[in-house]
Amino acid sequence: MNAKTTPSRWQDRTVLVTGAEGFIGSALVGLLVERGARVRVLAHYKPYAERGHLARYAGPDSPVEFLAGDVRDANRVSDAVAGCDTVFHLAALIGIPYSYASPEAYVQTNVAGTENVAAACRRHGVRRMVHTSTSEVYGTARTVPIREDHPLQPQSPYSASKIGADMLALSYAHSFGLPVTVVRPFNTYGPRQSARAVIPTILAQLHAGADEIRLGSTSPTRDFTYVTDTAEGFLALADCDRAVGHVVNLGTGREISVGDLAASLIRASGRDARVVVDAARLRPAGSEVERLLSDNSRAREWAGWSPRVDLEEGLARTSDWVRDHLHLFSPDRYQM
Repeated sequence: MNAKTTPSRWQDRTVLVTGAEGFIGSALVGLLVERGARVRVLAHYKPYAERGHLARYAGPDSPVEFLAGDVRDANRVSDAVAGCDTVFHLAALIGIPYSYASPEAYVQTNVAGTENVAAACRRHGVRRMVHTSTSEVYGTARTVPIREDHPLQPQSPYSASKIGADMLALSYAHSFGLPVTVVRPFNTYGPRQSARAVIPTILAQLHAGADEIRLGSTSPTRDFTYVTDTAEGFLALADCDRAVGHVVNLGTGREISVGDLAASLIRASGRDARVVVDAARLRPAGSEVERLLSDNSRAREWAGWSPRVDLEEGLARTSDWVRDHLHLFSPDRYQM
């Protein structure tokens, strides 16, 4: 049997993705559909029936089953989980700046919502729950590269809520034997990412013709992972028995400062501009995470995962996408 006809290990599995209309979630749904999974998504209810990044699956013959709901609603979550083999939990309130303004909302969605998902997975006996964390839980690196046993440092209400969610998910593994893996992506980027993130923020300004690129602090370093690599990591870890009850990083093991990133994006866009620090984009003192660099040994050794798209190629792809979809952005407005 050749590679083209070999059945996918996801063929005919029923899979739930929460937060599926988001950036990473929609990429994950795309991979699952390609590999023959029966995909169900729990999408935040919207009365105007807009499907976000999953609009291409909105037709009557769609391979994706849409359930409207909210992870804060335990009964609706239970309905969505029933009958599923695997649950990928990505639903979360994201964005660090808004967490300063509305920390309680982050607790309700990220912590209480995760408890609802974990409880439903336990109730319905799912084969695997994959819970989504974030590298922001590490705070500014004390040692690099950052391993999964690095201290957790809540430098924003957002990161604090994600630490709480991670601990709840792991508590269900230790207390109830729930087969859950916590996946901790480092900074994911690529086409369809919102203007809230640094890479599309820079590219939107460049492709709009700005001579000055307005940023917050340019000294922090980040480990950027292309979105399809992150999504592939989710799939690999969902079938990795060794990862059950553990946290696993998904990152490239390469860091770049925001200032150097801006210079790389200027080159990738073919534009000419200079960087200007915008005080409105600076985070509160003590909240800025200065350095993130992953140790991805667990993902490599346990699940056989490794990133395939290098930063230069990924930035070029993302630049082309932002240029072709500039109407989706508001380059002059800072998005929290």
